[in-house]
Order: sequence, then C-alpha cells, then structure tokens
Amino acid sequence: MEIACLDLEGVLVPEIWIEFAQKTGIEELKATTRDIPDYDVLMKQRLRILDEHNLKIQDIQEVIATLKPLEGAVEFVNWLRERFQVIILSDTFYEFSQPLMRQLGFPTLFCHRLITDESGRVVDYKLRQADPKRQSIRALQTIYYRTIAAGDSYNDTTMLAEADAGILFHAPQNVIDEFPQFPAVHTYEDLKKEFIKASNRDLTL
Repeated sequence: MEIACLDLEGVLVPEIWIEFAQKTGIEELKATTRDIPDYDVLMKQRLRILDEHNLKIQDIQEVIATLKPLEGAVEFVNWLRERFQVIILSDTFYEFSQPLMRQLGFPTLFCHRLITDESGRVVDYKLRQADPKRQSIRALQTIYYRTIAAGDSYNDTTMLAEADAGILFHAPQNVIDEFPQFPAVHTYEDLKKEFIKASNRDLTL
C-alpha cells in the first residue's frame, strides 16, 4: 500500500501568513519557511509581531475565512484520493485549518496547535512533535506503508528525504537549487505525472 503525504500551504492552499501580511500591510509577516528554515525562529518572530501590533487569533481567522484552495487543488486532491491514501503533513495549526480543509473535503491532517489567552492573544504554539513531517513518514513506514511526499519549502525537505519518493512542488528556486535530488514541478498535471512515476503500481491519469 502507498500513502501520498502532502504539505498544505503553498501546495494546496495559499500561504496563510502571507495573506495575513497583505491584509495588515506588515511586511515582516510575509516570511515563511521558504525564507527562514528554523521553524522556531520563524514562529517567535511571528508571535512578537502579533504582540507589537495587538493582533489576535480572531484577526487571522477572519482572513482565513476569505481564502480558497489554489486553482486546481481540489481536483488534484480528488484525483490523488482515488489512487492513494492521502495525509496532509503541515506546519499550520488546527485553529487555522478548518475553513480550508472543508473546501478540500477534509483529508486527514497532522499539524500543530496554537496557545491563546482568554482575549485571543496568541501566547505560544505547541508542536505535535519535533521534526513532525519526517517522523510521520517514518511511523508510516514502520507499519509497512510506502510513502510518496510532496512539498515546497525547507521544512518539507526532511519529509521528502525520508519518504520512498520525494517531489518539490511550487518550490522557490533557492530550495530547488539546494535540493537537486528531488524532481521539481510547478503544475498539478506535472505533479500527477511524478506521483505516477514514483508509484510502484500501474496508475493512469
């Protein structure tokens, strides 16, 4: 049996923090794991900025409620689910994910949690575990699933390396250049072809 493991933001849906940055006009919030590989450094920067501007979780959720999956993402997920078991391995938060996951048909999601106070101030975040995407792949392999993974950022590369096959999708050129061992594609049609190529079964488009 094979499982398809996908990153969420940048692969299936817009980057939430970038969308929020555009709404608020705060340039620093546009930073993602494409720019800052250390997730803890990135999240501490985000929490500091939210505090400085007195922004609450409700403000972020209001923006998320207006977002839609990337063009073609819903059709791609439907195509994938007909051929593989599908798990989304993301560094997003359950407090953010509901509206977007609903539009994707609620595939299984492994991600993190935010810690907020009674006013909605985001005071901290709680990782599901260290290096969660890679550890999820390893856990699936221990129960004899073959894994094919796709992602776009630095924080996806350990997942891609651990998987039986890894694919970069919508990745920026700096990530493509640093990880030439992974095929890099930019359209869902090409991503389908890479999943077919990586599968040990005879799949059709």
